[in-house]
Amino acid sequence: MFRVFDRLRKRLPGKWGNVPVTIPVVRLQGAIGMASPLRPGLSLANVAQQLDKAFSIDGPAVALIVNSPGGSPVQSRLIHTRIRALAEEKKKEVIVFVEDVAASGGYMIAVAGDEIVADPSSVVGSIGVVSAGFGFSDALAKLGIERRVHTAGNNKAILDPFRPEREEDVQHLKALQLEIHDAFIDLVKTRRGEVLNENPDLFTGLFWTGTTARDLGLVDSLGDLRSVLRDRFGDKVKTPQISAPRSLFGRRQASGVEAGASGRLTQGLADEAFSALEIRALWARFGL
Repeated sequence: MFRVFDRLRKRLPGKWGNVPVTIPVVRLQGAIGMASPLRPGLSLANVAQQLDKAFSIDGPAVALIVNSPGGSPVQSRLIHTRIRALAEEKKKEVIVFVEDVAASGGYMIAVAGDEIVADPSSVVGSIGVVSAGFGFSDALAKLGIERRVHTAGNNKAILDPFRPEREEDVQHLKALQLEIHDAFIDLVKTRRGEVLNENPDLFTGLFWTGTTARDLGLVDSLGDLRSVLRDRFGDKVKTPQISAPRSLFGRRQASGVEAGASGRLTQGLADEAFSALEIRALWARFGL
């Protein structure tokens, strides 16, 4: 009897057998949709191949590591939708592991998981919509600079940072934000409605630690990828990380920039500097 069980055990996958289970891991990290000449940003175009490859690997689940302060609501939703489509097509469980932060668009991606696991000190939430910028109209006046804008269409230049803000423009922007916010709330309720706590601050844009997020129903449990997967699928579980393919074209393109006109290189570095500041500010909102 023991010999029969031992032979069967050698053929069983997971913690009850000797056949190691493979759980591919995809890391989704960075500000979403915020690209620059030297920084591609997190977008569907940049992660589609990794996701397709991970879901094509034989195994019961795919693990996603999410570490993002948010960004483009469109790219966030596109990544979320692709994850769910692949999970349903391949009949696989999706386990999301939150690292430093899954906030705003980062949380929108995280709720694509069938299960969300966070570190106790992770930052989770910020279910809201924000638009930020600067106004330079007074600065131009002090410098004696005249702003000239000519449009076909009365509202073509609304919210121009070099012109005084108009109340009707602000109200239009807020109406757009409310639509996006409502869609975000509906998505979260659809994915996690059964476990969400009835906290009045849940959809106000506030964010919490992983421990409080668990109590609110924003995540399911606390832990880390290695411990959770070993406990669930056995000590021999394989967790290959699926990386983005290297692009020879991208290398040639970079070389071309270096060898190109100095004006374009200077502009690229300036764009990169502003983008880096914007991304730094996004992370800094969460104390990171």
